[in-house]
Amino acid sequence: MLDLDGGTELDPTDRERLRHPLVGGVILFERNYGDPEQLLALTERLHSLRSPPLLIAVDQEGGRVQRFRRGFTSLPSARYYGDLYDQEPAKGLRAAKSMGETLARELRAVGVDCSFAPVLDVARVESDVIGDRAFHRDPDAVTRLAHAFISGMADAGMAAIGKHFPGHGGVCDDSHACLPCDHRDFAEVENCDLVPYRELIGLLGGVMTAHVQFDAIDTRIPTYSSWWLRKVLRDELGFAGIVFSDDLTMAGAETSADVVDRYVTAVEAGCNMILICNDRHAVDRVLSESSLSADAGVGALVRRLQTGVAEAWPY
Repeated sequence: MLDLDGGTELDPTDRERLRHPLVGGVILFERNYGDPEQLLALTERLHSLRSPPLLIAVDQEGGRVQRFRRGFTSLPSARYYGDLYDQEPAKGLRAAKSMGETLARELRAVGVDCSFAPVLDVARVESDVIGDRAFHRDPDAVTRLAHAFISGMADAGMAAIGKHFPGHGGVCDDSHACLPCDHRDFAEVENCDLVPYRELIGLLGGVMTAHVQFDAIDTRIPTYSSWWLRKVLRDELGFAGIVFSDDLTMAGAETSADVVDRYVTAVEAGCNMILICNDRHAVDRVLSESSLSADAGVGALVRRLQTGVAEAWPY
């Protein structure tokens, strides 16, 4: 999954890259957005490039992380709903469901297939990067609020993509800038961060990995760990959707200096779709030098995401 060079337009270089057989999706950023009409025209052109069409995604959570603003509802952060839940649980859950539905309905109207949402991180520590993006500090409250959010998304025909597996809420550091290290053992993570995943796993069309080092559990970050992705996520939790890596150009993912090595390691660990953003040289190296071939089974899962949960993940 790649980003675009061309801002609000699709330039010839973008077209060439997005037609490469290893590419299955595109992620949009604020720089790609002018207004709803422009965005709809852009997504129509992106969908027409390939058959079956590319998956179009965005980070549209609300609060600090809302890529499209003008012409869209200004959505509060997830923490707003957690605070409301503490005061009036039923009201907090209704608001979270409404948030999910509004977010998804507005994105679907302009041709965006999915948002990387909701955040399932448990706000165990205060963190500049997660912070109010997390619903709550209590894993059971996160589960209830995220379920309501996912239900609202489903009503608008959009699949949910939970992040950041197995959890980014136990560290203060920002994986965009460094490799955060969480020193807890597996039992602590299982009884806190994994609770929302365990309870909601059948309702998620996708999961995005965390670039966090759990040094008491595994030597590799989850993005590069078959233990986390195949044993825990697939085998123990029973996840059947798409595993997205977080962006491999983030500092937390740069455990190897070579981006092709990072890409291959992520795929071999169990990531189905790899995000490589804001680095044209890295993208071109992976597309030209990787010997891996596209997984046809992932294409089927992508098409399930594009049809929305009403058909693929009924409640």
